[in-house]
Amino acid sequence: MSTTGAAADPLAALGSLPGVADSVESVRKAVDRVYGHRIMRRRGNEITSEAALRGARGSAALSGADWALEEVRRRTDFSAGEEDRTVGAALRLTAEAGQLLSIWRQSPLRVLARLHLVAAADRGDAVGRPRRSGEKADEPLVELPLPDADEVAGRLEGLSRLIIAGGSAPALVTAAVVHGELIALRPFGSHNGLVARAAERIVLIGSGLDPKSICPAEVGHAELGRAAYLAALDGYVSGTPDGMAAWIAHCGRAVELGARESAAVCEALQRGAA
Repeated sequence: MSTTGAAADPLAALGSLPGVADSVESVRKAVDRVYGHRIMRRRGNEITSEAALRGARGSAALSGADWALEEVRRRTDFSAGEEDRTVGAALRLTAEAGQLLSIWRQSPLRVLARLHLVAAADRGDAVGRPRRSGEKADEPLVELPLPDADEVAGRLEGLSRLIIAGGSAPALVTAAVVHGELIALRPFGSHNGLVARAAERIVLIGSGLDPKSICPAEVGHAELGRAAYLAALDGYVSGTPDGMAAWIAHCGRAVELGARESAAVCEALQRGAA
C-alpha cells in the first residue's frame, strides 16, 4: 500500500471503498454475538485459550503445516521437522501477541521485530531485523514479487507512521492493511506469514474490536483456503480500489468465521454444563 499522497488518513479513505462499510458492519455484528453469549460471563478465559489454540493451528496451516487440531493440542515437542517448527512458531506468536499491545501503538516496528524473534529464534543474525540488500525471504507458498530492501524499509516506515498517528479507520481496515502489507513486503527472511497474521491479531485486540481475543481471524483464513487467501492478496498487491476492497472483505469474512468458531465452542461448553 502506498502511504504517500494527499489523503491525510489513507486508512480511513479505504473505509469508503465500495462494500467495505458492509464488511465492517457484518464483522461487528458477528463479534458482538460471541461477546453476548452467556457462557462468556462465566468461562471467558477458556474461550480465549481455545481461540488462541485454534488461531495458531489456522495460521500454521496457511504456512504449510495443516495439522488436525487435536494433534496441535496434544503435541509438546515442536522441534522434529519443518512442519513441527512452523506449528511451534505459530503457538509462540499467539501467546506473545497479547503481551505486545501496549508497545504496538508507540513502536510497531519494534513489535514486528519481536514477533520475528519469537517465531524464528534459531535463524542466526537475521532474526528480528528486516532483510538487507541481496537477502531473500523464505516464504515458499507466497509467489508475489519480492520488493527489495530499500522499498521494504520505506514502506515499513510509512506503515509505522500510520499506526502511530492513529486515525478514524475501522479496526478491520487497519488490520487488513497491516496483514496485507507485511505479506506483500515479506520484510524478514522467514516466517512472514505467521508474523503478518499475528500482527493482524494485535490490531484486532488493541483496537477494541476483539479485546479478549476470542474471534481468531486465522481460523477463518484457513477455512477459506490458501487459494482464496492468495487470490485476495493479489488484489491487495494490485493496489486498485477493487483489489483493496476485496482483500478487506476477505479479512472481514475471516474474522466472522473465527467468531463463528468461538460461538460453537461456547455452545459446546454450555451443553456440557447443562
